[in-house]
Amino acid sequence: MRPVTGDAAGLTVDFAGERFEVEPERVFTVGREGDLAIDDNLFLHRNFLTIENHDGLWLLSNVGSRLTATVTDTGGRVQAWLAPGARLPLVFAATSVIFSAGPTTYELTIHSAAPPFRETQTIADDDGLSTIGDVPLTHSQRVMILALAEPVLKREGTGMSELPTSAQAADRIGWTLTRFNRKLDNVCDKLDRIGVPGLRGGVRSYATNRRVRLVEHAIAARLVTRDDLPLLDEELRANTSSAATGD
Repeated sequence: MRPVTGDAAGLTVDFAGERFEVEPERVFTVGREGDLAIDDNLFLHRNFLTIENHDGLWLLSNVGSRLTATVTDTGGRVQAWLAPGARLPLVFAATSVIFSAGPTTYELTIHSAAPPFRETQTIADDDGLSTIGDVPLTHSQRVMILALAEPVLKREGTGMSELPTSAQAADRIGWTLTRFNRKLDNVCDKLDRIGVPGLRGGVRSYATNRRVRLVEHAIAARLVTRDDLPLLDEELRANTSSAATGD
């Protein structure tokens, strides 16, 4: 596969500033190796995702055995969890694919020149409330998510980002680790109750994977954006001031 040098018909993949044309007669592979060799991260499958054309319909498939991917339209209005062995049609003009391998989160965008569906404009709620389905985010919950998602939100465009540990994220906003983990529990419970997959599991998998899965969902669903990042410094200043005055 070759980087795109101009406008190309069909499908293109955008990752870390490079664009690749997907040829209809071939299977495009994404992973540690393949047409889009993302990274030498040993947590990442050699071949993780494939893109291929079946009778004029583009399909995205997860050919890995462990990792999952979050797939969404660029407006965050439609979201799917692509588990190992699953595949989805690529029907939007631009589709974001977000996944994590170890502590690293990756994002790529797939562009279609002739999508079967067109996105429509949405109107924001008059009350200005931010909700996840029927579950509202409190200020502290939003700040907690931001502390985890900050490296991804600061990144320009697609690419890869190392996520902070819970201890690092707590320190970023001046919280104790106990408080941070309690808020993390609360948010994961809320999202699990409304059907967001991947936030619960066994004891070991829950502790290891919930942070990266939460960031994937938050970015895909636009629960937090770059515009929210100033809240992190405001929270740190407020907590530093409180500690200094003994409040």
